[in-house]
Amino acid sequence: MVNPLVSIIITTKNSEDILKACLDSIKNQTYENIEIIVVDNNSSDSSKVLAFNYTNKVYNMGPERSAQRNYGVSKSLGNFIIILDSDMVLNEKVIESCVIKIQENENIKGIVIPEESFGEGFWARCKKLERSFYVGMEWMEAARFFNKNISIELGGYDIKNTGTEDYDLPHRIKHKYGENSIGRIEYHINHNEQKLSLKETLKKKFYYTKTLNIYKEKSHNRNFYKKQSSLFKRYKLFFSQPKKLLHHPFLGIGMIFMKTCEFFFGGLGYLVQKIKKRSNWHEP
Repeated sequence: MVNPLVSIIITTKNSEDILKACLDSIKNQTYENIEIIVVDNNSSDSSKVLAFNYTNKVYNMGPERSAQRNYGVSKSLGNFIIILDSDMVLNEKVIESCVIKIQENENIKGIVIPEESFGEGFWARCKKLERSFYVGMEWMEAARFFNKNISIELGGYDIKNTGTEDYDLPHRIKHKYGENSIGRIEYHINHNEQKLSLKETLKKKFYYTKTLNIYKEKSHNRNFYKKQSSLFKRYKLFFSQPKKLLHHPFLGIGMIFMKTCEFFFGGLGYLVQKIKKRSNWHEP
């Protein structure tokens, strides 16, 4: 297949401040045979208006990212799809590299695109440092580029899952087609953390635990979940590269503190959900 169409699906919600950078990075791709699909979730800002400057495929769908993504896939015409959030900026060779990778090996059904963070302020710098430890770690990276037919065959993203849905779909692909069904490129996605606050990242961790049980109870996710949910495993990873961690000691300490707080609030949210579930079981 020569120059197959790639459908780029972007989910948005009140994204006007960051969406232009994402869309510009798509327009600047070295690979030209693309279509852009934006699926908004009832934004109250001008996200949709901005999106229409780049594509006529702008839709509205909710209530969460999984439903938005699946709807975008249903409207796509491409042989391949890439799933993006509006706070992502692509290296100009990302799409070209993914197409080459997936076509050179028929066993590959999905592709991991490594992510780097950038943003304003101390906590964004901490998140940038944290994310740098995950590059190349199979249990912390998730595929975003897929053979569309395989994604549809496996039901797309789980609409009951929010926060860990990025991992669930690639794990299902691996479970059915084997470990080698997920490939990887070297060009990066840059993730805009904006002016990240500790309060906001902890609120997000607490919120995402609402559906954590759905993720962890699936057999194809269990081994990954054990690693992802282990504070010890995360500390071991961080301290395995002491030069990186201690290059800027204050930043390293901040990152460890932030990650510890995230685990605490994630655990607290998970506990709250279990208590609520038990209460519902015992209601007359």
